[in-house]
Amino acid sequence: MAVEPSDYFELSMGELREVARFAVQGAQEVLGTFESVCPGDRRPRAAVEAAWEFANGAARSNLQRARAVDAHRAARNAPTEAAKHAANAAGDAASAAYLHPFAKADQLRHILGADAHAAYSEELRTGDPALAAHRIACAVSRATPRLVEVLRRYPRAPAGSRRVGILMKSLDDELRTDEALPRRGTPGAV
Repeated sequence: MAVEPSDYFELSMGELREVARFAVQGAQEVLGTFESVCPGDRRPRAAVEAAWEFANGAARSNLQRARAVDAHRAARNAPTEAAKHAANAAGDAASAAYLHPFAKADQLRHILGADAHAAYSEELRTGDPALAAHRIACAVSRATPRLVEVLRRYPRAPAGSRRVGILMKSLDDELRTDEALPRRGTPGAV
Protein backbone atom coordinates (compact mmCIF):
# COMPACT_ATOMS: atom_id res chain seq x y z
CA MET A 1 0.00 0.00 0.00
CA ALA A 2 1.60 3.21 -1.17
CA VAL A 3 1.67 6.22 1.12
CA GLU A 4 1.17 9.55 -0.58
CA PRO A 5 2.90 12.69 0.76
CA SER A 6 -0.54 14.12 1.56
CA ASP A 7 -1.19 11.17 3.91
CA TYR A 8 1.50 12.29 6.38
CA PHE A 9 0.84 14.46 9.43
CA GLU A 10 2.57 15.48 12.65
CA LEU A 11 2.63 13.03 15.53
CA SER A 12 4.53 14.11 18.63
CA MET A 13 6.37 11.88 21.07
CA GLY A 14 3.83 12.92 23.71
CA GLU A 15 0.99 11.74 21.47
CA LEU A 16 2.76 8.43 20.86
CA ARG A 17 3.13 7.98 24.62
CA GLU A 18 -0.60 8.69 25.03
CA VAL A 19 -1.41 5.98 22.48
CA ALA A 20 0.96 3.52 24.19
CA ARG A 21 -0.56 4.29 27.61
CA PHE A 22 -4.06 3.66 26.28
CA ALA A 23 -3.04 0.40 24.60
CA VAL A 24 -1.10 -1.00 27.53
CA GLN A 25 -3.90 -0.35 30.00
CA GLY A 26 -6.17 -2.67 28.04
CA ALA A 27 -3.51 -5.34 27.57
CA GLN A 28 -2.50 -5.35 31.22
CA GLU A 29 -6.07 -6.13 32.28
CA VAL A 30 -6.00 -9.56 30.59
CA LEU A 31 -2.36 -10.51 31.11
CA GLY A 32 -3.41 -12.97 33.82
CA THR A 33 -5.45 -14.92 31.27
CA PHE A 34 -2.25 -15.83 29.46
CA GLU A 35 -0.16 -16.32 32.59
CA SER A 36 -2.70 -18.66 34.19
CA VAL A 37 -2.15 -21.23 31.42
CA CYS A 38 1.50 -20.40 30.61
CA PRO A 39 3.01 -19.46 33.97
CA GLY A 40 6.60 -19.85 32.82
CA ASP A 41 6.29 -17.73 29.67
CA ARG A 42 7.16 -14.10 30.43
CA ARG A 43 7.04 -12.81 26.86
CA PRO A 44 3.64 -11.06 27.07
CA ARG A 45 4.51 -9.57 30.48
CA ALA A 46 7.83 -8.31 29.07
CA ALA A 47 5.89 -6.66 26.22
CA VAL A 48 3.56 -4.95 28.69
CA GLU A 49 6.55 -3.78 30.74
CA ALA A 50 8.25 -2.40 27.61
CA ALA A 51 5.06 -0.56 26.64
CA TRP A 52 4.81 0.96 30.14
CA GLU A 53 8.46 2.03 30.02
CA PHE A 54 7.84 3.95 26.81
CA ALA A 55 4.49 5.37 27.98
CA ASN A 56 6.17 6.61 31.16
CA GLY A 57 8.96 8.47 29.38
CA ALA A 58 11.69 6.02 28.36
CA ALA A 59 13.12 6.38 24.88
CA ARG A 60 11.42 4.48 22.11
CA SER A 61 13.83 1.74 21.18
CA ASN A 62 14.08 -1.67 19.65
CA LEU A 63 12.96 -3.01 23.04
CA GLN A 64 9.29 -2.31 22.29
CA ARG A 65 9.54 -3.76 18.79
CA ALA A 66 11.35 -6.92 19.95
CA ARG A 67 8.99 -7.48 22.90
CA ALA A 68 5.98 -7.04 20.61
CA VAL A 69 7.30 -9.73 18.26
CA ASP A 70 8.01 -12.02 21.22
CA ALA A 71 4.48 -11.59 22.62
CA HIS A 72 2.96 -12.36 19.22
CA ARG A 73 5.10 -15.52 19.06
CA ALA A 74 3.83 -16.47 22.51
CA ALA A 75 0.30 -16.03 21.20
CA ARG A 76 0.92 -18.54 18.43
CA ASN A 77 1.98 -21.13 21.04
CA ALA A 78 -0.82 -20.42 23.54
CA PRO A 79 -2.88 -23.48 24.51
CA THR A 80 -6.23 -21.60 24.57
CA GLU A 81 -7.81 -19.00 22.33
CA ALA A 82 -8.34 -16.68 25.30
CA ALA A 83 -4.65 -16.85 26.17
CA LYS A 84 -3.73 -16.30 22.52
CA HIS A 85 -5.69 -13.06 22.39
CA ALA A 86 -4.32 -11.90 25.75
CA ALA A 87 -0.78 -12.35 24.41
CA ASN A 88 -1.72 -10.56 21.18
CA ALA A 89 -3.04 -7.67 23.28
CA ALA A 90 0.36 -7.43 24.97
CA GLY A 91 2.14 -7.51 21.61
CA ASP A 92 -0.11 -4.81 20.20
CA ALA A 93 0.50 -2.66 23.29
CA ALA A 94 4.27 -2.85 22.87
CA SER A 95 3.99 -2.04 19.17
CA ALA A 96 1.89 1.08 19.87
CA ALA A 97 5.15 3.01 20.20
CA TYR A 98 5.58 2.49 16.46
CA LEU A 99 2.34 4.08 15.27
CA HIS A 100 3.18 5.75 11.96
CA PRO A 101 2.08 9.31 11.19
CA PHE A 102 0.24 8.65 7.97
CA ALA A 103 -3.49 8.33 7.39
CA LYS A 104 -3.91 4.64 6.63
CA ALA A 105 -6.46 2.41 8.36
CA ASP A 106 -3.90 -0.35 8.97
CA GLN A 107 -2.29 1.93 11.57
CA LEU A 108 -5.40 1.70 13.77
CA ARG A 109 -4.18 -1.61 15.16
CA HIS A 110 -1.51 0.33 17.06
CA ILE A 111 -4.25 2.36 18.76
CA LEU A 112 -7.16 -0.09 19.04
CA GLY A 113 -5.70 -3.59 18.66
CA ALA A 114 -4.71 -4.20 22.28
CA ASP A 115 -8.19 -3.38 23.57
CA ALA A 116 -9.92 -5.40 20.83
CA HIS A 117 -7.80 -8.46 21.62
CA ALA A 118 -8.30 -7.93 25.36
CA ALA A 119 -12.07 -7.74 24.90
CA TYR A 120 -12.13 -10.90 22.81
CA SER A 121 -9.87 -12.68 25.28
CA GLU A 122 -12.33 -11.90 28.05
CA GLU A 123 -15.26 -13.06 25.92
CA LEU A 124 -13.50 -16.33 25.13
CA ARG A 125 -12.42 -16.89 28.73
CA THR A 126 -15.94 -16.50 30.08
CA GLY A 127 -18.10 -17.44 27.12
CA ASP A 128 -20.00 -14.17 27.58
CA PRO A 129 -20.05 -11.68 24.66
CA ALA A 130 -21.43 -9.04 27.05
CA LEU A 131 -18.03 -8.93 28.75
CA ALA A 132 -16.37 -7.96 25.46
CA ALA A 133 -18.87 -5.12 25.11
CA HIS A 134 -18.17 -4.10 28.70
CA ARG A 135 -14.43 -4.08 28.06
CA ILE A 136 -14.94 -1.88 24.99
CA ALA A 137 -17.04 0.49 27.11
CA CYS A 138 -14.25 0.59 29.71
CA ALA A 139 -11.72 1.45 27.01
CA VAL A 140 -13.95 4.28 25.80
CA SER A 141 -14.24 5.61 29.35
CA ARG A 142 -10.48 5.79 29.84
CA ALA A 143 -9.69 7.37 26.49
CA THR A 144 -8.49 10.93 26.83
CA PRO A 145 -9.41 13.77 24.48
CA ARG A 146 -5.81 13.75 23.26
CA LEU A 147 -6.04 10.06 22.35
CA VAL A 148 -9.29 10.68 20.47
CA GLU A 149 -7.72 13.60 18.62
CA VAL A 150 -4.88 11.34 17.44
CA LEU A 151 -7.36 8.62 16.43
CA ARG A 152 -9.36 11.10 14.34
CA ARG A 153 -6.33 11.78 12.14
CA TYR A 154 -6.73 8.26 10.75
CA PRO A 155 -9.50 6.88 8.55
CA ARG A 156 -12.30 4.98 10.27
CA ALA A 157 -11.74 1.30 11.00
CA PRO A 158 -13.09 -0.92 8.24
CA ALA A 159 -15.87 -3.37 9.00
CA GLY A 160 -14.20 -6.57 10.13
CA SER A 161 -15.34 -10.11 9.41
CA ARG A 162 -13.49 -11.67 12.36
CA ARG A 163 -14.33 -10.93 15.96
CA VAL A 164 -11.24 -8.81 16.71
CA GLY A 165 -11.92 -6.67 13.64
CA ILE A 166 -15.55 -6.26 14.69
CA LEU A 167 -14.46 -5.20 18.18
CA MET A 168 -11.91 -2.75 16.74
CA LYS A 169 -14.63 -1.21 14.58
CA SER A 170 -16.95 -0.95 17.57
CA LEU A 171 -14.26 0.75 19.67
CA ASP A 172 -13.35 3.09 16.83
CA ASP A 173 -17.00 4.07 16.30
CA GLU A 174 -17.52 4.70 20.02
CA LEU A 175 -14.38 6.80 20.35
CA ARG A 176 -15.42 8.98 17.43
CA THR A 177 -18.87 9.72 18.90
CA ASP A 178 -18.94 13.35 19.99
CA GLU A 179 -21.49 12.76 22.76
CA ALA A 180 -19.15 10.37 24.58
CA LEU A 181 -16.14 12.71 24.61
CA PRO A 182 -16.92 14.63 27.84
CA ARG A 183 -17.14 11.34 29.78
CA ARG A 184 -13.77 10.05 28.60
CA GLY A 185 -10.76 10.22 30.84
CA THR A 186 -12.76 11.05 33.94
CA PRO A 187 -12.15 9.07 37.12
CA GLY A 188 -14.80 6.48 37.89
CA ALA A 189 -16.36 6.48 34.41
CA VAL A 190 -17.83 3.11 33.37
